[in-house]
Amino acid sequence: MNANAPDDQILTQAGLPPARVGRILLIACGALAREILALRDANGWTHLDLHCLPAILHNHPERIPEAVRAAVTQHAPDYDQVHVVYADCGTGGRLQELCNDLGVGMVAGPHCYAFFEGVEAFARRAEEEFTAFYLTDFLVRQFDAFVWKPLGLDRHPDLRDVYFGHYEKLVYQAQTDDPALTEKARDCAARLGLAFERRVTGYGDLATALRTWAAR
Repeated sequence: MNANAPDDQILTQAGLPPARVGRILLIACGALAREILALRDANGWTHLDLHCLPAILHNHPERIPEAVRAAVTQHAPDYDQVHVVYADCGTGGRLQELCNDLGVGMVAGPHCYAFFEGVEAFARRAEEEFTAFYLTDFLVRQFDAFVWKPLGLDRHPDLRDVYFGHYEKLVYQAQTDDPALTEKARDCAARLGLAFERRVTGYGDLATALRTWAAR
């Protein structure tokens, strides 16, 4: 694990402020911070600054567009370009409309599961994989905060089959090759009573989007 990686609890509840050293700002979901920083550092994109909104906004997706609007309004004057590193993420198209109105770029796709796997590939699989429950690296690490506790399963484990009875497997979309994280994902599947599948996705379309923006 990278000792300099941002703390997941902070990313979940508070997000990450921009360093204000680059000329391009990425306004992103806190759940993507480690992946974005890994891509930035590996490619030497030192002109990219990162500002993360709290990842827990995903539990209330109707709040995401206004949070993004506030961040763009606050920080855009300090940068040459601003891009939004969210997919639609349950906003029903409102986030895309907002980005269009503000003139800022956005990652294509319905959610991060799709762009990690590749939006087109995910769409093809989705026609047959509608009984799968997905987790990314971040969501494996923060499984209790995003799944177990919000659904009340820590207090009422008997509700598990009510929520997950129609699922058949948990698909762990692995951005990194981390045996300890894989075992944690396997445990998440067992806790939900689901079969387990690990699918190595790497950074998928996220890498493509950042590479395009970094080159401008």
